[in-house]
Parts: sequence; structure tokens; C-alpha cells
Amino acid sequence: MTFALSREHETFRHSVREFAEAEVAPHVAQWDKDHHFPVDVVQKMGRLGLFGLTAPEEFGGAGGDFTSLCVAIEELGRVDQSIGITLEAGVGLGITPILAYGTQEQKERWLPDLVAGQALAGFGLTEPGAGSDASATRTRAELDGAEWVVNGSKQFISNSGTEITSLVTVTARTGTRTDPSGAAGRPEISTIVIPAGTPGFVVEPAYDKLGWHISDTHPLSFVDARVPEDHLLGDRGRGYAQFLATLDDGRVAIAALAVGCIQACLDLCVQYAGERTTFGVPIGSKQGVAFQISDLAVMAQAGRALTYQAAAMKDAGAPTKEFKQAASIAKLYTSESAVTATRIATQVFGGYGFMEEYPVARFYRDAKILEIGEGTSEVQRMLIARGLGLPVE
Repeated sequence: MTFALSREHETFRHSVREFAEAEVAPHVAQWDKDHHFPVDVVQKMGRLGLFGLTAPEEFGGAGGDFTSLCVAIEELGRVDQSIGITLEAGVGLGITPILAYGTQEQKERWLPDLVAGQALAGFGLTEPGAGSDASATRTRAELDGAEWVVNGSKQFISNSGTEITSLVTVTARTGTRTDPSGAAGRPEISTIVIPAGTPGFVVEPAYDKLGWHISDTHPLSFVDARVPEDHLLGDRGRGYAQFLATLDDGRVAIAALAVGCIQACLDLCVQYAGERTTFGVPIGSKQGVAFQISDLAVMAQAGRALTYQAAAMKDAGAPTKEFKQAASIAKLYTSESAVTATRIATQVFGGYGFMEEYPVARFYRDAKILEIGEGTSEVQRMLIARGLGLPVE
């Protein structure tokens, strides 16, 4: 299978890069300092068509491929990781579940504004007592007449508390499955759309995070939050399978974000090592520095190849097992490489790398979450091992 980017993809990359350098780069340091979520820039991203890349034209999208979304995430992430994750979460966790599992009426109701970037949606999966064990969901939704009554809490939810957030899709226990013997078995998990402003749905104060200062992230709580029965997304009891598929796509998108981080470190280091002099010569002439920067180039190229191979598999409709393996490999390699790349970049910059006025400090703070979100590195290794046929628990 080929995964070389087409001429159209490269032309699109150039247009997103121009946007990021013109609309994001001049302001990002101040936004990061102020923990400011730039709604106006997000809406400009919508007008550029970035949120609608993978959505059909009938909902205002471009009907494009998943690879194009990864290109956009990489290029935004090369300038700032928070802006990149805003797009990744807005599409992958906000739009994609509705597009993949929603009824025609649900799509017509919620997608147009999301696709246009005039509204954002979140996906409430992680809980305080669950973490990587998403099957341990405790949030419950019970039918009361023609309404779902939702009680529980979620944490670390992106795009959930902005002034343009329109809804959050949450996983909840809607019952208990029975095994063949008739005994109670695993919980039945479903996904339910809860619009912003629903009574009983509370967006708690934003987290004070190590990185991703520009990204919007909140804990959520639900106390007898009522929504109509038709807010069930997909088939009842299929929520667990739905979020697993959503996370497979998300891992490739996070890999693209990580590649943007690595590329930023490479670009910054090449420039700095050519300008900064010690003992009368540029530091880039020293093997100790040049070799480290060479390693960044290897990480960028290898990570990009793994990421776009997985994206091409998604677009080609590759078998689920093969795609899942490629997604986990790409996510594991690129996320861990991004953390290493930011450490190298900070070292190349020396004392200046420890100063917030230099972007490598921001990338250093932002990189760590890449090894955690959308499945930790440990989870990826477990999935890869299972894909190899190993009986790992």
C-alpha cells in the first residue's frame, strides 16, 4: 500500500501552514501565558474548512479523506500543540462519532454548526475511577419515560467548556448484560448526546495543566441531567465498541500532532544551531549538537511515514485488525519520540531552552500528554503485543 502524500495533499499542507504562521504564530506565546482559548481563530479554522475536512458535502463538509485531516493537525501542531489538539478533538471526538453512528436526523441537527467550526463538541469518556479501564464506566443513564436521566462525572474532556461548545457525547451504563446462563454480566455501555446548557449538566472549572494551556479542558458532572430518548447515539449497548473505533482513529491523529511537535523541534534547532556561536563558530558545527539534531530528522521522517501509512490504511478501508495495529504503532513511536525531541531541543538551546520566551519550552511542556491521551504508551504496547498474537493481559 502506498502512503506517499499526493500533490493535492502537499498543496493543502502549504495553505494550512500559511494560516498557522499568519493567524496563530504571532499570538501563541501570549495565549499560552494567559491560558486563553481563541474562539475567533477557531472559527477562522472553520471558515477555512478544517473542521469539515472529512464530513460529507450535505452537512457543509469537503467530503475529503482522513489523511487531509492528519496533514492539517500536523501543520497546526508544528506552530502550537494546543491549537492542533483543538482541531483533532473537534473533529475526531466531536464530529466523527455523530457522523459514524448518528441517525440522519441527528446529523442534520448537530453537524452543520460543528462542521462549520461555529460550534464545538466534546467526547466524555474518561472518569475519575476508570482511567485506561474505560469499561469500568460508572456514569449511569436510565430511561424515565421518554427521557434519559444521566448521573455521574467525567474528567479531562477537551472542548467541553468553551463559549461555542454545543454538546458533549458521553458514555454511560444503561443496564447490565446477561451471560448465557442468565446471570448478570458486563455492564451495558451506550453513548448519549448531552447538549450544553442541559439542566443538571455542569462544566466544572478548567484544569490548571502542565501544558496545552490554550486548549479547553474540564471535568464534567451530571446530576439528574435529562435529555430526550432520541439523544442515544447509535445502538443501545454499543457504546464500548463505538469509542474503541473512535480511539483507533484518534491515535493516528495524535501521531500527526506528535509529528508536528518533532518537526517544530527540528526546525527550531536547525535555525538556532546555525546562528548561535560559541568559541567563534556556530554550535551546529559541533558533532555533539549536530548529531542530536540529526536524530530529530530521523524521528520526524520515521514518525511521518508511520502516521501517514496508518492514515492511508484508514482511507483505503484496510481490515480493522491491521489498521488498529498500525494506529498503535504510529501513536507509540511518535508520542515517545516527541517527548525525546523536546528534551533534545531544550538541551540544544541550553539555558535559553528553559526560558518561556523561547517556544521550545512550550513544546517541552506540551509533549508529555501525547504519551497519555488517546491511550497511554502502556496501552499501546499491550495492543501491539495482542496484535502479534501474544496472550498479554
